[in-house]
Amino acid sequence: MRTWAQLSGEQQGRLGGLGLTPDEPEPAPVTTRAAKGTGGLAAPFRLGVAALVQYLQRKGHERPVLRKHEEPVEVDCQEHVAELGVFISNTKTRRHRLTPEQRQALTKLGIEWT
Repeated sequence: MRTWAQLSGEQQGRLGGLGLTPDEPEPAPVTTRAAKGTGGLAAPFRLGVAALVQYLQRKGHERPVLRKHEEPVEVDCQEHVAELGVFISNTKTRRHRLTPEQRQALTKLGIEWT
């Protein structure tokens, strides 16, 4: 069974023209940037940190993560493939824009770029 949100705009319009509407008002969409989880960290950042934790447990700090490295990781009971090298590169480049919570999460892992 499909929900109203899964229908295209055209399909919703056709059904609306017939007098059919969704049973419940649709909630405002939550973007990944706005979706905060544990510790007030956005979902993409949590994914990157989880992948980094897993990588460090396996490899340690012995060598840098290659930019192309992808790390399979489970977050919130879902399998993901994190682009860990890109995450680290972007985090280094944007370190001046990190929130205190993000800096704290990285500091706990022994990561300090300042």
